[in-house]
Amino acid sequence: MTQFNDEGYIIALRRHGENSLILTVLSRFNGKITGYVKNALTKKNSGVYQLGNLLNFEAYARVEENMLTLKAELAAPSAVNFLSDARKLAALSSFCSLCNICMPEKENLERFYYYVDSFFNLINEDNWITHYAYFEFYLLEHLGIGLDLSECSATGVTENLTYVSPKSGKAVCAEAGEPYKDRLFRFPRFILEKNYAPAAAELTDLLKMTGFFLNKNFFAAHGLKFPINRANLLENLGL
Repeated sequence: MTQFNDEGYIIALRRHGENSLILTVLSRFNGKITGYVKNALTKKNSGVYQLGNLLNFEAYARVEENMLTLKAELAAPSAVNFLSDARKLAALSSFCSLCNICMPEKENLERFYYYVDSFFNLINEDNWITHYAYFEFYLLEHLGIGLDLSECSATGVTENLTYVSPKSGKAVCAEAGEPYKDRLFRFPRFILEKNYAPAAAELTDLLKMTGFFLNKNFFAAHGLKFPINRANLLENLGL
């Protein structure tokens, strides 16, 4: 028998029968969890089961191989923070698609959950897009396809790192990259410096780069289609 309690954000849901749901939650201690919620679609629960809401839940299965059954209650109605802003909705849609497709079931997210939490908890801050950008950057690392930004791939120097190679995902210094700069990504200095107030152009550069590497190193590598809501994200954010 499997049984545990946790909390997590709803990242996918689909109707099952007349009034039940198959729910996918990105949880704090157990990673991505998919389970069956009986009688979820009632008037009483109309505001509970929405993308982005934070739930407290109990998960159990009599046989380990069976789908989990979830008993859930609303911990925070975080979905309401997205509903009146098309840009925030676009980011939420991208976030949910990436997590639902990329994350394996029941794998502890460890410190990566910090970036998940930050995206939801700081969505009403002026720099909310920055927290989304941090989420994507560290998603690459969590998936084991992170960038190597420690030194220039061409010269080995650790100073004046200015670009990132789309071929290798490694840093390139200004001198080595100058002849090829139109084909290179900008070095994400604000991420490494833990700067949460970057210029809009830096956010654009970062999201172009993370989108490229997510598509190339995860989706294409696994024969998966890049989610359309992520492919259109920069346009939807107005960046």
